[in-house]
Amino acid sequence: MRLTKMGHACVRLEKDGRTLVLDPGVFTEPEALDGADAVLVTHEHFDHFEESRLRAAAEANPALQIWTNAAVAEQLTAIGAGRVHTVGHGDAFTAAGFEVEVYGEWHAVIHPDIPKVGNIGFALDGEVFHPGDALTVPDRPIGTLLLPVHAPWSKTAEVTDYAAAVGAARAYALHDAMLSPIGLAGIERFVAMLVKGTTYERLAPGEGVELP
Repeated sequence: MRLTKMGHACVRLEKDGRTLVLDPGVFTEPEALDGADAVLVTHEHFDHFEESRLRAAAEANPALQIWTNAAVAEQLTAIGAGRVHTVGHGDAFTAAGFEVEVYGEWHAVIHPDIPKVGNIGFALDGEVFHPGDALTVPDRPIGTLLLPVHAPWSKTAEVTDYAAAVGAARAYALHDAMLSPIGLAGIERFVAMLVKGTTYERLAPGEGVELP
């Protein structure tokens, strides 16, 4: 399995000649959806979901399939029946050859005056977990955590405690577009200091790694 960071909250996973993309939003590189067989979307916020981009990708590839929560699926009805699948916590399915499990229900609280939206996380092949915008801990071992390192709804202490609770062997920075180089270095320092047993790394946009 190859994991490629595609900017902010988006990654591409490639295995056996097939490609799955998670959370292509407005900060995602334009080529993120090129050749994708399947797309997973955790929630409706613009940095994770851009409706026009998904519609264009679906028009370019009639075989493209999308899995997401109900709120996002309602915005994609124009793509056509049978191509957009609504899933929720506890569901399991196969997408582009990956075995996917769904965890969580709600986005983390941004502010008491801002309504919560739905959010689901995806575990793929029991190896990679993308939590979206929530600190959901899967009820199974995870080898690779995509760690949301910075957001209006989080603080560094929560991020490090979350990484420790998941206990993955590897963590790659996610949700990092709002951080300067100094901020990114600070997160790396705190994760190294407070999260034992997890190797942390930030991939640059377009950079990839091979996973077990």
